Amino acid sequence: MTKPLQPTQTTAFYVQAILSFAVSLSSVVIALIYLPVEGWIRAFLGLGLLYVVTSTVTLCKVVRDRQELTEVSKRVDQARLDKLLIEHDPFKVDA
Repeated sequence: MTKPLQPTQTTAFYVQAILSFAVSLSSVVIALIYLPVEGWIRAFLGLGLLYVVTSTVTLCKVVRDRQELTEVSKRVDQARLDKLLIEHDPFKVDA
């Protein structure tokens, strides 16, 4: 009675997201390499960039996990409702 989960993104969207991430990360790394400053400043900015990237990945995983948990709980509630409706007999008389 419940419809199966359908993927909400296409392969093209997935590839575009990966390419966008790769291009943005590589452009910032190249900018850090050619930045006319001392090495410790480059290292500090690189460490900041690494922190931003890992924080972004963690945030994406948390948002995805929360969304999946919401979908699972909705499906469990729907299954319980379906079971109650199947077992319910409106013409049954309790004596």
